Amino acid sequence: MKSTQVAVGGLSSALCLLAMLLSGVIPFATYALPAVAGAFLIPAAVEIGTRPAYVVYTSVSLLAFIMVPDREAALMFIFFFGYYPVFRLSLESLRNNLLRWLLKTAVFNASMILSYWLLIHLFGLTQLLEEFGGVAMAWAVLGIGNIIFVIYETACRNLTLLYRHWFRKKFLMKK
Repeated sequence: MKSTQVAVGGLSSALCLLAMLLSGVIPFATYALPAVAGAFLIPAAVEIGTRPAYVVYTSVSLLAFIMVPDREAALMFIFFFGYYPVFRLSLESLRNNLLRWLLKTAVFNASMILSYWLLIHLFGLTQLLEEFGGVAMAWAVLGIGNIIFVIYETACRNLTLLYRHWFRKKFLMKK
């Protein structure tokens, strides 16, 4: 079992880090590549559990922070896209659909606000506010981000179902 955890964790880590490093090569994919990197954590969470998947997330986050040249992409992975696909699996046990969506949306909004606050105030990337067109437009962008979050959540759910019910059966011979 430990060798399986190490193998799945290592493969997920490598794929996550590869996607994150590509953000330095493809600069317009600042949000897409961290989202793709986070999707590589879904098999780890399904196969070896959420705790080991969080260890994978932590190791990739540390490496991404050190190695990825695009700070915004690295922080997007660290503060949301990296842990969210694993975190959402924990929330699936909640029976109340409204409560589950409220928690997911609250986590998204808190993550985005914190990551951009750090980018602007800690890393000094004040040009982000200029790109948004000021604070008022930044809030509007967050509103649009919430719409995109619903699409991302649906994609994560569908990828998890696809992995569990098609990929595992076809390629891993597991039920």
